[in-house]
Amino acid sequence: MTSPTASSTTTVTFLVKGMHCASCGILIDEVVEEVAGVATSATSVRRNQTVVSFDPARASVAEIQAAIAAAGSYDA
Repeated sequence: MTSPTASSTTTVTFLVKGMHCASCGILIDEVVEEVAGVATSATSVRRNQTVVSFDPARASVAEIQAAIAAAGSYDA
């Protein structure tokens, strides 16, 4: 029997331009957390940043950036 291996998690902070209100941050978090392999997304509109923890074997920085852009007129 093989023992399960813990997947490694990477945390990346993205500078996000174009956010104007708390709803922007909520929308970005919802869309980013739909990306396979993303564990958490925490967006701060005040700091213009999104901190994402994800499994790099299942998700890439480019996929997360694309999700942020797809959420609206945001640039990460």
